[in-house]
Amino acid sequence: MTEQQKKFPEFYVTAPQPCPYLPGRLERKLFTHLTHDKPPELVDRLLTTGFRRSQNIAYVPYCEGCQACVSVRVLSNEFRPDRSMKRVMQRNSRLVARRMAPHPTAEQYALFRTYIDARHGDGGMADMTVFDYRMMVEDTVIETFLTEYRERPRDGDADDYESWPLKAVALCDRLADGVSMVYSFYDPADEKRSLGTHMIIEHIEFARRIGLPYLYLGYWIEGSRKMSYKTRFKPQERLGPDRWERAFDAEGA
Repeated sequence: MTEQQKKFPEFYVTAPQPCPYLPGRLERKLFTHLTHDKPPELVDRLLTTGFRRSQNIAYVPYCEGCQACVSVRVLSNEFRPDRSMKRVMQRNSRLVARRMAPHPTAEQYALFRTYIDARHGDGGMADMTVFDYRMMVEDTVIETFLTEYRERPRDGDADDYESWPLKAVALCDRLADGVSMVYSFYDPADEKRSLGTHMIIEHIEFARRIGLPYLYLGYWIEGSRKMSYKTRFKPQERLGPDRWERAFDAEGA
């Protein structure tokens, strides 16, 4: 194999499996391995044109007769939270976000395990061990970071950040033109606080602060209740057959 062949990605297709989002359909994925010998520009190009990353695998839906999965990204400079989102931000005003290197901790895994057991106990991540979680966080060839959200106490030692309750965690990639949210989880006991929404809003604002125009949210699937929340974050662009296109709803936003 030549040096040039090593740098060019080889693609594979998975066997058909039941679609976890649309009943009665089968899903397949086109995927490639991300390795350190691949040019960073190539990896970035994949992840900004519809591919998603899971550890060192980049994949995209490759389903026969179905194009329901649509990549979406929020325009960070134009985003303005609506009234509902402002209430979410107010409810979580004591949450403090801290960015850090992708190094997993036992505390993170305990929260991850609680979240999975409560929300996705029958899903594909239900059997993930502490080693699996470590690989999810650490196994990356690009710039990846964690964001921890801890709750500032109303009284007591407000400077001891590490002792504050850990409420949510987000794993993200920094791309050339944006931030890509890879996976996030939170304390399911605080479901009424809409911590998932709060994390997205906070990351949109983070992308804007560091001068990146987009927050990538992965796939939106029309007809899937699990994915419907992504349409709330506007303005957004959706990846069409040839290019990213601005999405317009009935109100023109």
